[in-house]
Amino acid sequence: MIKTKAGFIVYGVHKDGLKDPMGQPFIDEKIVAGAKKALQNAGIELVEHDLVIASKKEARECFDRFKKMNDVDALILFSGTWVWAAHMIAAIRDYSTTGKGIVIWTNPGSQGWRPVGGLVLQGALKETGIRHRFVYGSFEDQAEIEKITSYCRASAMRNRLNMSTIGTFGGRGMGQTCGAADPSQWMRMFGIDIDSRDTSELLKTAREIPAEEVKKERTRIQKLFSEPIPADDQADRSIRLYLAIKKLVKAYEWDFYTIQSFPGLGSDYSATCFAQSLMLEDRVGTSTLGDFNTALTVKCLTDLSDEPVYYGDLQHVDKSNNEIKIIGDGACPPSLAGKLGPAGFAGHGIPTEGEAGGLSVKLVCKVGEGVLARLGRNNGRFEMVIARCTIFEPPADQIEKRKNECGIPFWPHGFVRAHCDIEQLLQSWNNEYACLAYGSHLYEELRAFCELTGINAIAL
Repeated sequence: MIKTKAGFIVYGVHKDGLKDPMGQPFIDEKIVAGAKKALQNAGIELVEHDLVIASKKEARECFDRFKKMNDVDALILFSGTWVWAAHMIAAIRDYSTTGKGIVIWTNPGSQGWRPVGGLVLQGALKETGIRHRFVYGSFEDQAEIEKITSYCRASAMRNRLNMSTIGTFGGRGMGQTCGAADPSQWMRMFGIDIDSRDTSELLKTAREIPAEEVKKERTRIQKLFSEPIPADDQADRSIRLYLAIKKLVKAYEWDFYTIQSFPGLGSDYSATCFAQSLMLEDRVGTSTLGDFNTALTVKCLTDLSDEPVYYGDLQHVDKSNNEIKIIGDGACPPSLAGKLGPAGFAGHGIPTEGEAGGLSVKLVCKVGEGVLARLGRNNGRFEMVIARCTIFEPPADQIEKRKNECGIPFWPHGFVRAHCDIEQLLQSWNNEYACLAYGSHLYEELRAFCELTGINAIAL
């Protein structure tokens, strides 16, 4: 999970201990301290600006300081009392060119005139078209704190993507239309460069990996599985492909990647599912079939979650009870295995999708709370479907029957109950893939990411 650092700035003209006619300081230091403590308890590292800003000179110096701090992901402007918005707006506008998140936070209360300071600044940012989030809520209310932290963490995610590179091995897989990418649109929206390679160097690298290196890797990854890794050439090729991908992603300096899988590698050398499983386990954003939209979704979820991410086919939806089965073609991080389906092995099993074969991962996903999501495009415009969900394990006496229903019981299964209007989910969905991630906090963070990047969020 990414660590988020935010600047914390208190503003207001009635400062330096100035008291109101009732003898109370306009700026309540206890409220300021409580606000900072609440953010820190929520996992935000604060970089505090010691001076309460009020004048143009103070604002210019403050925002210029933070503009030069590349490791600060967002700014939180805390309303201490009322303020002259004209003294701050130019400096804020200049800072906003960084693209980093700006939060205006007002802790409710009549004393101190904090709401006036918050609302006048929000109005100024609206007038000048500066993207921001306005939060009016107590530091004692966790729902209000989440509005701030989700925006800051989403800004950290946006900053991480800026000037990053997604690579692709090969071209479009299985005729995917809904995973293609426009390099100019990706650069404009996210600051991401798209690099591409065919699979010739990948195959050459895999074949040249020494047997001793394969043996060493077998020992390392064995602990992730409940049964011995098969001692055959198919398993060796799967491990070689994983090592080759890992080497080249590092050599090319790709931040995440997608791979064609088949046609191509799945027929010429090995199915990619085992390699993809281990790259997901390594917390690398990826996808198969040259599906850029799934890769970016996986990248965001991976960086925002404590757990690796599973992407698989949205294979069946039961509208009567909102139950969904996510079944991928053998690619799933093994650490997501639950009690009823520990991580094991199977063959890829579908000759029409790669007769070379290859290892696949067999498991049932563990229980937890999370989200289903995927980025896509509607008439060329980005949108992201986001739904809360519960991951569950069917009863032990039903698990084999439930796995047999799809006809390919040895592929990884995720049993999910979606917390949304299921018909709306179906009408909004934009691909056969669904990205499943653990962590209830992800719902608000993805919504905030969409807000910051201009993606249309379909939050169900």
